[in-house]
Amino acid sequence: MRTYGAVLAGGVGARLGLSVPKQMVKVAGKTILEHTVAAFDAHPLVDEVIVMVTPGWTERVATLLGNRFAKLSLILEGGVTRNETTRRVLEAVEADEAKVLLHDAVRPLVDARIIADCVRALDSHEAVDVAIPSSDTVVMVDDDEVITRIPDRSRLRRGQTPQAFKLSTLRAAYAKAIEDPYFHATDDCGVVVRYLPEVGVKCVLGSESNIKVTHPVDLTIADKLFQLATRTAPPKSLDELTEQLAGRVVVVLGGSYGIGAEIARIAKAAGAAVVAHGRSTTGLHVQDLGAIERALAEVAAAHGRVDAVVLTAGVLKIGPLATTPPEDINQSIAVNYTAAVNVARAAHPHLAASRGHLLLFTSSSYTRGRENYALYSSSKAAVVNLAQALSEEWAGDGIKVNVVNPERTETPMRLQAFGEEPAGTLLSAEQVARASLDVLASDLTGMVVEVRRP
Repeated sequence: MRTYGAVLAGGVGARLGLSVPKQMVKVAGKTILEHTVAAFDAHPLVDEVIVMVTPGWTERVATLLGNRFAKLSLILEGGVTRNETTRRVLEAVEADEAKVLLHDAVRPLVDARIIADCVRALDSHEAVDVAIPSSDTVVMVDDDEVITRIPDRSRLRRGQTPQAFKLSTLRAAYAKAIEDPYFHATDDCGVVVRYLPEVGVKCVLGSESNIKVTHPVDLTIADKLFQLATRTAPPKSLDELTEQLAGRVVVVLGGSYGIGAEIARIAKAAGAAVVAHGRSTTGLHVQDLGAIERALAEVAAAHGRVDAVVLTAGVLKIGPLATTPPEDINQSIAVNYTAAVNVARAAHPHLAASRGHLLLFTSSSYTRGRENYALYSSSKAAVVNLAQALSEEWAGDGIKVNVVNPERTETPMRLQAFGEEPAGTLLSAEQVARASLDVLASDLTGMVVEVRRP
């Protein structure tokens, strides 16, 4: 049974005060619609994606989405109402039976877990809604705004999307609905509940971040959520890593010790051809663009390609900015940020040729600057922004760009800064290296990948 993801993009943005449909507004570098379509196109349980657009916007949406989404099969005009748009989806799907997920285009932060839960729930249910518990008390009022009832909050849920259905079930509900002259519904589960009451609608858990962009403040919230979006890469066994990495050419910059050295060691064990550079081993300075270009050219000449470039080098200077010596300021910025820029520039032609992977590193301090860490925190925030931007700039070249954000890790740099710390409170360099290689063996791009202690 095929699974269709229908993205309903018929809104006009009136409450946002916009002259364009709200799904065409840019958030985190892309339109809201692009983010949403990407979530369904990338999901392994979705076979086909249909986009329903505001009347008059079909050509512009087709131009925007282009041929970047392999599963996108139809872009159609929606109706005047949500219900009419749904009926057009039902007409567009030619199968007698299928799984259909209807999703608000203006919920761009829907995650893979929610989509998977909906698809799997349809194995045992005819209709599925996505909802989250209400954290607020909900009151009912009369025409004079006087409270008449306070329902039990433990039984209340806030509805989200996707809403998922067996195709035949939703068609049957709408067949009865159109015979009702008073028919009106704001969502599709409501149509099933009203006209097919014998069909139970299963609820699966949504997410607080699966917000609907409706009001101006929602644009700010969505942008911040994208900025802070994190993922974990699916963990792989050494055999699985070997299957993915064997024969690939991996360059590790900052590979003298710590995380970089562990990445090099494990990648070699998985069958990769690894070239590791570091200031204390090969004399390479990661902030030197010319040196990086020469090093990558040598690897490409020797191995015929470069499949992945990993930059782990960093320096940690702690203290008030006002009293930090100029040479420490220059070194901190050069190694922690300028190096990432220069490595990216030097790596681009090689990774474009191999459709490879650039992997950078940040720190948990990137989300908020910390006292006495001004240079380090701000540089690490810049690296995150750099990775996110490059993932979009280089998407057409097939290059994946991600940034790893490990918890406190036992490395020589940390030991030098903080001395010995209690056993069991730090990640090991090997743990971070394994998680980093999981990223290289994945299709993730544009993500901040968290590495946490078990």
